[in-house]
Amino acid sequence: MRLRDFWLLVDEVFDPRYGRTLVADQVLSVLGDRTAAQALDDGVEPRHVWHALCDAMDIPDARRWGKDRYRQAPPRP
Repeated sequence: MRLRDFWLLVDEVFDPRYGRTLVADQVLSVLGDRTAAQALDDGVEPRHVWHALCDAMDIPDARRWGKDRYRQAPPRP
């Protein structure tokens, strides 16, 4: 998963305003008590961050991949 894809999914799955706030403010224990933004800045792969964010927000697998039903899901870490 590319960083561009991460942000596209944030906007599609969470809505641009809420998603950007969530990435900046939601501390995720699985990411070492960092926000998604901090983890990305520290070099954590976007797919790891995406799965951690979706898991924390209880997003079901069917909704994790946005509007494109043909988008290939990144493998879990």
